[in-house]
Amino acid sequence: MLKKSRSPYILAVSVVLLLALALAGCGSNNNNAQEPSGSASSPAGGSASTAPASGSGSDLLSKVKAAGVMKVGLMGTYAPYNFLNENKEMDGFDVDIAKEAAKRLGVKAEFAAQDFSGLIPSLQAGKIDAIISQVTITDERKQQIDFSQPYITNEVKIIVRQNNDSITKLEDFKGKNIGVGLGTNDESYLRNDVLPKVGKFNIKTYDDVITSLQDLNAGRIDATINNMYALKPIVDKNGFKIKAVGEAIKSDQAGIAVRKNNPEFLAALDQALTDMKADGTYNTIFKKWFGEEPAAQ
Repeated sequence: MLKKSRSPYILAVSVVLLLALALAGCGSNNNNAQEPSGSASSPAGGSASTAPASGSGSDLLSKVKAAGVMKVGLMGTYAPYNFLNENKEMDGFDVDIAKEAAKRLGVKAEFAAQDFSGLIPSLQAGKIDAIISQVTITDERKQQIDFSQPYITNEVKIIVRQNNDSITKLEDFKGKNIGVGLGTNDESYLRNDVLPKVGKFNIKTYDDVITSLQDLNAGRIDATINNMYALKPIVDKNGFKIKAVGEAIKSDQAGIAVRKNNPEFLAALDQALTDMKADGTYNTIFKKWFGEEPAAQ
């Protein structure tokens, strides 16, 4: 009798214990689930949510300094500005400016060469930290990227074959085949400024300067536009029968390009350029590559 009377009691106690264990297990699972959720939502609701996708200025400057390297994009085919020398090392005016700027940031410059038209997309994608490759400062580009102060001014002229006396000014482009660098400020200038004023002419674009000059020398295009600093070493090396004609059609200023929303990084590069100009380092680099003093900025 006694055993029979205790069985329901034992059964009831067992059920209560099982329920208590089940509730404890659920409570434990809920606590474990909240930790990652809380840790993930905390940054999103804090500093990470306010930071731009490209990273804040202090973040990029700190990142570059922590890595000890500033990744610089350039063409690598645009002597004397940037090119591979006989030792297969990147060399030129832009390269020396990049190395000196990096040195003043306490890091080294690492170079990534590609076609000019791909440089700004690579910068925006975060593949490089800066572009130092004769990127002309324009209002249109300022909408996409930020610029340092100018570090060089280039005068642009019309270039034709030596035996061509029919093209001496922009108005002579009408009906002709004119070569220009793809994605460059010169291309925008031809399309947006010259075409509407002069009348129809054909624009052929190139990924590098030497190919456009080869086509000009061979008669496949009638003219191109570029600056003489860029043309002289290529002409001397290849013996092209070409010449510059007329007065300069425009002058361009190039700056160091960086992703937007990086004010501290940009300010550091600006300060490096200011100091280089003040202590004579800039003049030394300029004379090394162009054989003359830089024009007053």
